[in-house]
Amino acid sequence: MDLKSLLVSSDDRTVRVLRRVLSDLEIGVDHCADAEDAVRRLTRQRFEAIIVDCSDTEESSNILRASKSAPVNKRALSIVLVENDVGLKGGFEMGAHFVLHKPLAVERAKASFRAVRALMKSERRLQMRVPVQVPVACIGAGKYNARTIDLCEGGMAIQFLGRASSENSLRFSLALPGMDEKLEVWGELAWEGEGDRAGVRFKGITEEQRHTLRTWLNTQLPDREPDDPPQVCRLKDVSHGGCYLTTTSPFPKSTRVTLSLDSLKVGGVVRVAHAEFGMGIEFVQSTPDQHEQVRQLIESLHASGESAELQVAPDGLESGSSDDQSVSHAHGRAGDSLVNLFRQQSKVSVEVFLKQMQQQRHMPQSR
Repeated sequence: MDLKSLLVSSDDRTVRVLRRVLSDLEIGVDHCADAEDAVRRLTRQRFEAIIVDCSDTEESSNILRASKSAPVNKRALSIVLVENDVGLKGGFEMGAHFVLHKPLAVERAKASFRAVRALMKSERRLQMRVPVQVPVACIGAGKYNARTIDLCEGGMAIQFLGRASSENSLRFSLALPGMDEKLEVWGELAWEGEGDRAGVRFKGITEEQRHTLRTWLNTQLPDREPDDPPQVCRLKDVSHGGCYLTTTSPFPKSTRVTLSLDSLKVGGVVRVAHAEFGMGIEFVQSTPDQHEQVRQLIESLHASGESAELQVAPDGLESGSSDDQSVSHAHGRAGDSLVNLFRQQSKVSVEVFLKQMQQQRHMPQSR
């Protein structure tokens, strides 16, 4: 299944560079030169990425809004190409996930689009639904019975049997065909449909649960393409609540990621991203197991000191608010100055951010 992008640009040089870069990365390109044609295509075709050459900020903003309002493309990644007069800040203010400076150099663009491609794949994986009907126990203050309609890595569609849930947040228990253990995961009702049908978005899923679910889905989708290799990032600062990593290809704000160090794996969410420099990640610590994984990771980072490198792989974009407090356990984030810096200073320049981070340095030293 080929990844598809829509490129909106009237600049011949930009089009040539991106066709070469995207072809090398096996990303298909549909090109159009004007906003009217772009909006028309966005309502009729699905794309994993929308690339807009920002020669006119109003037109570019209209294209991005059109992609978000089109049901088929509302989760497509948006990439804006800007001149110096618009700048990175202006691109992000339009709602772009990635912002790149023009003129584009082939190798620099290819490095940035590797991160784009990895996130395109993870987003599509999260949305690939497998039809399956198994009983589901839904447990909150009350108990409800349901049956799955379909299942994907990010959630499921269910139909309540009898009384429908009056609660939004529930624990779901289900046995997947061929799996020995039941999957028990927290989720929230994301939508309600006809006939007591509802959509469930999984919340606080652990790495073990994600691995179990992904393994099962892979058996049902044998032709699914492999994920891209994780990025290797260098640690610049770390606290009990999060870390800052340097990389020339950061993932955008609100990207869920998995951080790996040797055999340790920890979930996180990107809270601040600085183009071509780095990203600040808040650790996911919504369960005791996740809190323990973070503790072990920090111990290993203390042992490695400033030579520490982490592998980072994307797990899609958060569906809700980027300030969702459920990602952090009280032990990990309460009063954490580094995470507070991520949240409060996400829109300042990288120079100002680094200066403030240096003033409250958390980096472990080698022992």
